[in-house]
Amino acid sequence: MKDNEQFKPLIHGLLRDELTAVCQELGQPAYRAGQVWDWLYRQHVKTWEAMKNVPTVLLDALAERYELLSVKHLKQDGEHTGTRKILVGLRDGECVEEVLIPARERRTVCVSSQVGCKFACAFCASGKSGWMRNLEAGEIVEELLLAWEEYGDRPTNIVFMGMGEPFDNYDAVIKAIRIINDGKGLNIGIRHVTISTSGVVPGIERLGSEGLQVELSVSLHAPHNELRNRLMPVNKRYPIEKLIAACARHTETTGRIVTFEYTLIRGVNDTHEHAVQLAKLLKSLPSRVNLIPLSPVDGYEGLPPLDGTSEIFKEQLAKVGVNATYRVSKGGAIDAACGQLRLRNLKA
Repeated sequence: MKDNEQFKPLIHGLLRDELTAVCQELGQPAYRAGQVWDWLYRQHVKTWEAMKNVPTVLLDALAERYELLSVKHLKQDGEHTGTRKILVGLRDGECVEEVLIPARERRTVCVSSQVGCKFACAFCASGKSGWMRNLEAGEIVEELLLAWEEYGDRPTNIVFMGMGEPFDNYDAVIKAIRIINDGKGLNIGIRHVTISTSGVVPGIERLGSEGLQVELSVSLHAPHNELRNRLMPVNKRYPIEKLIAACARHTETTGRIVTFEYTLIRGVNDTHEHAVQLAKLLKSLPSRVNLIPLSPVDGYEGLPPLDGTSEIFKEQLAKVGVNATYRVSKGGAIDAACGQLRLRNLKA
């Protein structure tokens, strides 16, 4: 199944202005939309009947047109108080993953944008079972509402680093971001939202024209085309030269630096030579690099770097002024690499 055409639209897929237009079309004053919006995003209700100050005639009309909730918690990996991965069931029987990452005052949620993935990166489990469909904007928003329920509080930070390529579902992702950023709703600060891309250049260029000060993260994982072609087939369409140029234009347009994610794989991309090549590639571009040890993935034989390798790699980047950090994975104990919980569920 590649779409949700047999289902009603999701109420959480409407922008506040769109909800206002619907209420007026139904013969209700505009302020009724504000009441419904408050119940959806401040009170987080799960039934239409819970919207106590909204007329029954409007609730009945909305219920006839829209579905209120469409996602559910199927299972999870990890402890309730630590990093945990949630398998999220969708109304067509498909499922995606989200990861909750609590840290001090932050409640970060890593959300998915597609069921599966088309891009077939070598060490990512998201695409191992293929691509099924895009998520709707309302489904993405509901991932956040489910995370709110799991946390017991509103999420503070959103990262589009779950299943799927966000720029392959561009319109739905951007619409979902505008909904969750709405100051009268979830009110999640736009600079607390990160979009991670495998390097889809047209998406990077479109994002620069949106007027959204979101954080942009690019999965790089290799310092030259030959290696990146093997690890990330998207590079054959958007090679490193075009990708770096697009990132430079994005920074010039938005004033926001780009973060490059670089997963270190033993003997594959973590040698001294690779560090020198990466430093040369990025030294003239205002950016930061997140160095991440490989998380084991079924079907990929790569190994995480040996002890000490990551620090040497980081020091080599620092020599030419490239800002790099080494990020120890918080999800290793739960196989937090994208798509693994879904893949195990499908096999079962």
